Amino acid sequence: MGPGAALAARWKRNREWTRRFFHEILTPQAWLERPIDLRHPFVFYEGHLAAFAVNTFLRRALGKPGIDPGMETLFERGIDPLDASGVRSSSWPERDRIGAYIRAADEGVAAILESRMPAKAVKALLVILEHEEMHQETLLYMLHRLAYALKREPLGVPPPDAGGRPPSREAVRIPAGRATLGAGAGEVAFGWDNEFPKRTMDVATFEMDVYPVTNASWLDFVDAGGYRDADLWTEDGFRWVTRERVERPAFWTWHGDRWFWRAQFHEIPLPPAWPVFVSHAEASAYARWRGRRLPSEAEYHRAAFGRPASREAAFPWGDEGAGTASGNFGLGHWDPLPVGRFPAGASAWGIEDLVGNGWEWTSTPFAGFPGFRPMPLYPGYSADFFDGRHFVLKGASPATATPLVRRSFRNWFQPHYPFVYAKFRTVDA
Repeated sequence: MGPGAALAARWKRNREWTRRFFHEILTPQAWLERPIDLRHPFVFYEGHLAAFAVNTFLRRALGKPGIDPGMETLFERGIDPLDASGVRSSSWPERDRIGAYIRAADEGVAAILESRMPAKAVKALLVILEHEEMHQETLLYMLHRLAYALKREPLGVPPPDAGGRPPSREAVRIPAGRATLGAGAGEVAFGWDNEFPKRTMDVATFEMDVYPVTNASWLDFVDAGGYRDADLWTEDGFRWVTRERVERPAFWTWHGDRWFWRAQFHEIPLPPAWPVFVSHAEASAYARWRGRRLPSEAEYHRAAFGRPASREAAFPWGDEGAGTASGNFGLGHWDPLPVGRFPAGASAWGIEDLVGNGWEWTSTPFAGFPGFRPMPLYPGYSADFFDGRHFVLKGASPATATPLVRRSFRNWFQPHYPFVYAKFRTVDA
């Protein structure tokens, strides 16, 4: 299969996954639901993915006319029909009309893919491919917060693997060395603007946890009153904890006399060996409680991709591509797996789960590397978030598409957002 055919097949897989999500997993009653206040209702994302493809691929890259200017404006990034009383269902077009628009958009893209695609269209196609794959992960965050009665569990989904014992708390010393962040021109088939240009940094010796923090370890923090100890939090973080009455991770619930974990399709007793999913503010407070800190982006790179010799690898496990034996990513599982389940994915230093089973928080504010230039097809993709209020995450989660599992890829979220599939580990202070 040539590169053009492979990209066309990837586009078809993406569209089928999205179709199944909206029409087989999400119930019709959930279409207008907004389970996360900081996100649009589901209806927006169904229209947005099609409109983004029209605006970015057909119009900007190929100079073709749009399909429906009203739809392409309504479903652009940042459009949210709200009033003081909340979402007004009458503000959204009827679902049949949106469905007809989506079919027309798909037909427009397919017509290009089935013909001889101009070279200038390839990068735009990669933009819409990765954009959809990232939104699929966002949709799963939203689905996770949705009432169970409003979603359908797909056939054949195995029950959550809640077994395993939490590993003993271990740390390893990583010698000083160099870390390469981002990518140089031509080094990756595709990258977003914040991945360029390549940056090399010196990293001093540091100690890092072998495993990410588990639910069992987080329970010690909860029982010790960590959420009530202002000294463990930044001033802004403790205001958030107090204002929102945060007393536990967003994925935990309490029933009777025990903790449960809100899995995607069922609540289950809290799995002690799963990584804890928390916000950046919570992870930072826990690290202070242990007298440690979160790693920087450069330290993560040194731990994940560094080698005892001077060279660096493409992945923690080496230069061969990302596979199912290397980590929990690629939408193969709907929930985490016990920590340490993928020893084949360990780094050269023996650190496990650096890629997969949850993104990894770093202490690095999200910003462009020196020489950063916005991408013409999507100039606001990164630069709109260079505000000092977002932090870099690395690695991948169970819901991260495999093409996004690359060394240079950077994710980011604000510090008080508790719904992302994000774990963490600590380094010596």
